[in-house]
Amino acid sequence: MDVSFLGGPQPQLGVGVVAPFDFALDRELWRWVPDDVSLHLTRTPFVPVEVSLDLARMVSEHETLDAAVQALCAVSPQVISYACTSGSFVGGVAGERAMCAAMVQAGEVPSLTTSGALIEALREIGARRIAVVTPYTKSVTDSLEDYLGEAGITVTGRAYLGLTRHIWKVPYRDVVDMARSAVVGATDALFISCTNLPTYDVIPQLEAELRMPVLSANQVTMWAALRAIGVQAVGPYQALLDPVARRGPAAMTGSAGGPADGVPGPTPEAAFAGPPAPPEGEALDGLDPPPYPPEDTGGLPPV
Repeated sequence: MDVSFLGGPQPQLGVGVVAPFDFALDRELWRWVPDDVSLHLTRTPFVPVEVSLDLARMVSEHETLDAAVQALCAVSPQVISYACTSGSFVGGVAGERAMCAAMVQAGEVPSLTTSGALIEALREIGARRIAVVTPYTKSVTDSLEDYLGEAGITVTGRAYLGLTRHIWKVPYRDVVDMARSAVVGATDALFISCTNLPTYDVIPQLEAELRMPVLSANQVTMWAALRAIGVQAVGPYQALLDPVARRGPAAMTGSAGGPADGVPGPTPEAAFAGPPAPPEGEALDGLDPPPYPPEDTGGLPPV
């Protein structure tokens, strides 16, 4: 059969992704990507270290980045993103900038990191006071707060799980419970850290319930990488990506108590698919939600 009339395949834009060796959420990254863009992923070399500040430093060494970027450049991506939050905030603001410079030097391709993308996304939505949710230990969470402070962002509340491995297995339910406990006081937005923590489906639910923008590590990474090549990320009912969501309940910050810019938005039930989340303290699926106070490790052992 002659298929020459098809003329394809259609040309694709390429986004290179450098991920830590234990990254398990390739499929989640793809969910933010439109059909005319391909992701090209490579991983850092394995090291026998659990999730910690030491691991964050090891997977972000410039020599490691150099090798990964050169491998990706074989397929000519238009931009390269380093998809690891802790690896890109562990060196502070100066360390993150140095990582980007090292990647650009290695591949002569525009490059960014998850932590740099986070700051860019917070500026995009005008958020300076945020709540933070992480699966990390206290020391790694402290390092994230230090990085945000350097960038002029105040952390108003936080919750973390204290995990050192198998972070990709954390269910949405635990992410929601942490978010509810972390958002206290006057807060502009919520950030869910770690590219190995699943977040795509939980973002609309949390934006509807908390009435503020919710950002996640994988979301801001894909948003920034795609924006760098002039492409819109795919994410219905996510305030960072969807103008309708930003005008609706997701734009009603906890500090304002009403729609941003005076634009009334639809109710959470009308703007977001699915049933509303149960009130705080109410049983979820017949079970009592585990408590995650702001300075609690969550009581969950590594899985």
